[in-house]
Amino acid sequence: MTEKKSEREFIPLNITVLTISDSRTEETDTSGQRLIDLLERQGHELHEKKIVPDDKYAIRAEVSRWIADEDVHVVLTTGGTGVTGRDGTPEAVSVLFDKTLDGFGETFRAISYQQIKTSTIQSRAIAGVANGTYIFSMPGSMGACATAWDELIRMQLDYRTRPCNLVELMPRLREK
Repeated sequence: MTEKKSEREFIPLNITVLTISDSRTEETDTSGQRLIDLLERQGHELHEKKIVPDDKYAIRAEVSRWIADEDVHVVLTTGGTGVTGRDGTPEAVSVLFDKTLDGFGETFRAISYQQIKTSTIQSRAIAGVANGTYIFSMPGSMGACATAWDELIRMQLDYRTRPCNLVELMPRLREK
């Protein structure tokens, strides 16, 4: 896929990373660290990173705090999007959405199918916007995070991408 770039300047965004896991620590959180590496390589700023247990209220509390923070533009979550008993990220964050970006989950699963075939139906990756903050919830594997970032999120968080991108729609940037 060719991404069209305009003559516009890159706008660095403040991005948070939330790892949802009952077992990961800062030392073992490879997916969260991968997202940090990818966003910083692109030129964005890590605003904050946290790990919370796979508990929908703990997840919702952290994401709610970030969407209320005027300095946060994007929330990336990794983990808790599967179908086991403890996987509750979609239920935790979807109630916060003002708008759902259905195309993110649909396209992510279509791309993932090329890599993991029918196992992609177990992914409940979702995205939406809440209080002007974009939220992307991805599976907990490092590969899934890299796929979501490289194939979808990276270009949508680059103001230079044409014909359109999410940055030009961010009300928090327009207000400054």
